This record gives sequence, structure tokens and C-alpha cells, in this order.
Amino acid sequence: MSIFTVVWITLPFFVGFLIFLLPKFDRYLALMVGISSAIFAGLIFLEEAPLTLIWLDNFGVSLKIDQLSGFFILTNALVTMAVIFYCWPTDKTAFFYGQSIILHGSVNATFICEDFISLYVALEVLSIASFLLIAYPRNDRQIWVGLRYLFVSNTAMLFYLVGAVLVYQTHHSFNFAGLDKSPPEAFALIFLGLLVKGGIFVAGLWLPLTHSESESPVSALLSGVVVKAGIFPLLRCALLLPNIEPMVRLFGVATALLGVFFAVLEKDSKRMLAFHTVSQLGFILAAPSVGGFYALTHGLVKSSLFLLAGKLPSRNFKELKHTPLDTRVWLALVLASFSISGFPLLAGFGAKVLTMKNLLPWQVIGLNIAAVGTAISFAKFIFLPRGGEKQSLNMGFWWAIFLLIGGLLAANLFYYQAYTLTNTIKPLLTIALGWLAYHLIFQHLAIKLPRFLEQFDHLIGTMSLILLLLFGLVLI
Repeated sequence: MSIFTVVWITLPFFVGFLIFLLPKFDRYLALMVGISSAIFAGLIFLEEAPLTLIWLDNFGVSLKIDQLSGFFILTNALVTMAVIFYCWPTDKTAFFYGQSIILHGSVNATFICEDFISLYVALEVLSIASFLLIAYPRNDRQIWVGLRYLFVSNTAMLFYLVGAVLVYQTHHSFNFAGLDKSPPEAFALIFLGLLVKGGIFVAGLWLPLTHSESESPVSALLSGVVVKAGIFPLLRCALLLPNIEPMVRLFGVATALLGVFFAVLEKDSKRMLAFHTVSQLGFILAAPSVGGFYALTHGLVKSSLFLLAGKLPSRNFKELKHTPLDTRVWLALVLASFSISGFPLLAGFGAKVLTMKNLLPWQVIGLNIAAVGTAISFAKFIFLPRGGEKQSLNMGFWWAIFLLIGGLLAANLFYYQAYTLTNTIKPLLTIALGWLAYHLIFQHLAIKLPRFLEQFDHLIGTMSLILLLLFGLVLI
């Protein structure tokens, strides 16, 4: 398994550069990498014990592969494969596929790192690949959004790197375990970098514009897997260090509520999905021990929704209400929306039940409010009119949607214990309450939320405020 791990982790980078030499085989090579990651994830679930690989023992540089990693790696594999299928009939160049696979490899690397310096390298490669994909259309808007993302990300990672150096200075090791007895400023600086990178709480307000203005397949990659590279280390640290877990849970609840507040009032479909990515990341952090399964279901749902959003006749919900959709597209939207709302027979149901069972008492009210907000948000898709003219949709699109929706149906079997009468009634009541609130209140609201906090200069200022908050929390 250890030799196979080394081959697997290096394969995307080798293939990514090989695609530039063999552009005629770009799609096939990219798909091969996605399939290899899916196989590797399957092997992880078959292993009884976690696998640890120590690269530089004196520096604490090591890799850890366990079931938590398996969920995230499987998410990355399925989302990447779906994006490749989606783009297959298009005129995307070898550059796009090469960068997508390099991105895939760097995301995988973050899911197995157990030290801060390896994680830093992986996150920096990820940032560059993400920027190149965001700016791929090469128009002024996308280039600016990409540069904005890159600058915010790199600024956050400078704080992170200083924190990693402080950990090493204290323990002569970069291992995650060294964060436990390191100076409080090390904790604050490292967490700031990861909160920004993962799109958590107000530090993640760069996310809505970046995800909504990117091309649909790039948005699917960003929301489906890229942001999870920032939250995976938070989960790993929370499970490894008990004194850090309460902080991670706190940011989880705050993020879930912040994201859903904006999502229920948003009138732009892609921005609503982007804000809801913020909210769902909060659900993942709120219960670290089961965050892997929730991350899988969210990745499949959000990727499918962004791909579907690219086929809608408009991004404006007001216009969509008066434009009947192709029934096939509407049905796919409904299935994905049902899953993320927690409807039975789809994986989102089991993920929500499992998460709710692993909350602390003080988290329950906040996450239940966020769950109702989720039902309100996705009622916007569910109650759109259907029966419109059939669109010309290629087989690549359908292969992508079948893979993602099929994944939701199959993953539903992971936590089949969720299907008890009590567990089934509560989500249904939550969804019913959300739909009622949508019909009676929220579909009639015309509130336009200000976007000044998303402006570039305010994003940098927000980092300073979050850093002060983190210092306050660790010093209390």
C-alpha cells in the first residue's frame, strides 16, 4: 500500500505535464487520473488501520491516510471525473485538462498531509492551479477575479507560514501534533490561513464572487473540492487535539448560520450556491468526527448544482420563475436540492442525521436554524416551473450528472441506520417548515444585501479582524 500511495500521489503531477506533450489524449489521461483516485479511495476503506508514511522524521514531515482521508479523496475523484465528462464535447484545450489534473493532485495531497510544511506546499500549488482555471477564459472579468483570489489566498498563507515556523521553533517538528503546546500566536496564525483558504465565516467572503463568476465546471471544482483543502486540516487537528475541537465546532456553527443568512436572501442562482457552500462547510466543521461523510455528500451535490446552473436560461431567480425549464434539467435540480435539504433516499439525509447526532447541546439550535434555511434556499430551485422546450444537452453533460446524482444514491447506503421513524420525521418537518416559510415570506422579499464586505480592500481588513478574534479566543 505504501508504494502504491507514492505512485498515486505523484501520478497527477506527472500526467498533468504529460498532457501538454500529448494534447490529443488530454481527456483520456485526465479521466485515468480521476479513476485512479476513486480506486485508491476504495482501497482506503478496505484497510483496517490507518497508514502513516514518515518522510523526514527529524522534521515531523509525514502522511496519514485513514477513512477521513478516504471520504475526501473519493469526493475529489468523483467531482473531477464529472467535470471531465462535462467538458469532453467542448473545445477546452489541453491546458485546461492539464491544470485540472494538477489541481486534482494538489487537493489530494492536502487530504493526506499530517504536517504544516507539506500542507503549505500543497496549498500553494493548489492556489496557482485554481487561479489559472478561474482565469482560463482570459477575459478581463475572470482575470481580475482570479488575481483577487490569488492575492487573498497568498496573503493568508503568509500568516499561515509564520505560524508553522513558530510551531517548528517550539518543537523542532512541523507535525500537526506540535500545535498543542505551541505559542497561542502560532495557533492564531495557522488557523487564520486555513479559515481563509477554506472559506470559513467572514474570512471566506472572497468565495461568493469567485465561485459565481467562474465558468460552471470551474465553479464545480472550487465548491466541490478546492475549499475542502482548507477545512480538512481543521478537521484533522480537531480530532487529534481535544483542546482545539471546541474552536472548530464554534466556527462551524457561525459559518453555517452566516452562509445560510445570505443564501436565503440571494436572488442570483450562482451566488446563492456559493453562499450555500459557505454554510455547508460550517456543517462539516460542526461535527468533526463525521465531517468526512458530509463533505462527500456536499461535494457531489454542489458540483452537480453548479453544472446544472450553467444550463439554466438565466441566473436571476425572478426571471427563472417565468421561464419553464426543460423537465429533465428540472428533475436533476430537484434531486440535488432534495439531497442537500436532507430528504430521505438521498445521501444528504444520512449525512444530516449523522451530523445532528454528533452535535454538542449548544450547537443544536444553530444547526437546526441553518437546516431550515437550507430548505428555504433550495425551494427556489424546487418550485421553478417545468415543461419548457427541450434543450440540446450533450452526452458529456448527462454522464457528469448521472455520476454525481448516482453517487448520492449509492452513498445513501453508507449510513442506512439513519432510517428510523424518528430520524425520518424530523428532516421532513424541517423541509416542510422551510418550504412554508419560502412560500409565505421569502419568495416575496425584495431585500438586496450590500456587498461592501466582499470588496477587495475589505477582505484584507477582515483578515486582521479574524486574527484579533483568534488571539482573543486562544488567550481566554
